Amino acid sequence: MHLTTTLAPIICIAIVTLLPLAAYNSPQFSPKPGSAPPPQTEELAAVTSSAEHNALSRVPAAALAELSAGNTDFAYDLYRAIRKKSGNLCYSPFSISTAVAMIYAGARGETERQIADALRFTLAQDQLHPALNALGLDLDPPSPGAPVPEPGFALSIANSIWGQVDYPFQTAYLDLLGDIYGARMGWLDFADAQQSRLTINNWVNDRTSGHIEHLIAPGILTRDTRLVLANAVYFKAEWETPFLQATREEPFYPGDGKQVTVAMMSRRTMTGYAWGAGYQAVELRYKDERMRMTIVLPAKGTFEEFERSLDSERMAAITERLAREDVELYMPKFDFAAGLDLATTLKEIGMPDAFDSGRADFSGIDGTRKLYLSAAVHKASITVDEMGTIAAAATGLGFGVESMPTEVVVDRPFIFVIRDVESGTTLFVGRVMDPSTG
Repeated sequence: MHLTTTLAPIICIAIVTLLPLAAYNSPQFSPKPGSAPPPQTEELAAVTSSAEHNALSRVPAAALAELSAGNTDFAYDLYRAIRKKSGNLCYSPFSISTAVAMIYAGARGETERQIADALRFTLAQDQLHPALNALGLDLDPPSPGAPVPEPGFALSIANSIWGQVDYPFQTAYLDLLGDIYGARMGWLDFADAQQSRLTINNWVNDRTSGHIEHLIAPGILTRDTRLVLANAVYFKAEWETPFLQATREEPFYPGDGKQVTVAMMSRRTMTGYAWGAGYQAVELRYKDERMRMTIVLPAKGTFEEFERSLDSERMAAITERLAREDVELYMPKFDFAAGLDLATTLKEIGMPDAFDSGRADFSGIDGTRKLYLSAAVHKASITVDEMGTIAAAATGLGFGVESMPTEVVVDRPFIFVIRDVESGTTLFVGRVMDPSTG
């Protein structure tokens, strides 16, 4: 009997919108005298920047290691900033870093310094952007000539920029985004905010295979919007070892004395396992061997205490202790969407000037100090399940009855991390407080 176990799409997108100073009363933008009227949105969206994506980026290994280390530090800085938000969480520090890096390229002065500190960008700008390009190409190689991906695995990364038609952006800035991030400029007339919103949302919907349809809500784009930058990450992978045992309805304890019923998957296999003071951890490999999900299960009654202590150093210590062991794992299926108000969070972690019309300096984008960051939106959707019919004969496959496995029952809130072990990049971080909620 054929069996497939799949981690369904995980989609995280960051969108950044730049607006000019005094947006509340700026006049409607008009084309230059004598110029042709703006084309329709469909035509505008086809216009691209002059630079083609550099698909041959080569950077020193040390720069890539420093970039990944900073990304991981940022991942857990962000976790600590948003952990007080109730319910389930999912976000992509890689996606957020990429989107913010695109505006960082045009930041100057104190704005530039604050963004670097908040995002843990320790490389100089002339090193950071090529390193991000090289990392993106490593994670999502271009075709043709790219290595054939492992069956049951897909990872795609896409960037785009959307500018006000006839607005005088700096050519050097647009060329950098095209060369480094492969971001294709689409010209829009934001005076028609509704049509502009639909155009960008359609791009998001297309790049996430239909899993995120309405990222930009009404009201985010206005007649004063000048630039929108977007990053989309799409990830889908099958487990290296499927959950072979029958899924059953079992209790899960979200906390505060509550109990819900969830679909609990189970499997027994040799897998990465670690335990320490106040936690158990299990590593689940995907068919693409470099991608791993780590489940961290704090001891009963200690979830909030564990969260407060979680940082990149502690997570590194946990993953370093993982060793192959015979594990009987019980883990709930989960499926939920999560959104973040990144504007509030990014201000809290150290980059307030970017959102302040009186302080922001993005003069590298248009040669003026009129632009400031008006909105930052991040949305994720994650589904973890098993697909197919499970034959009873598959239970305990490959193990002798004389050995007793280590049992891990994920029946209370837990943290998950998806990372690329080759580059050390943290792609996704999240927590599941209640798998029964969407």
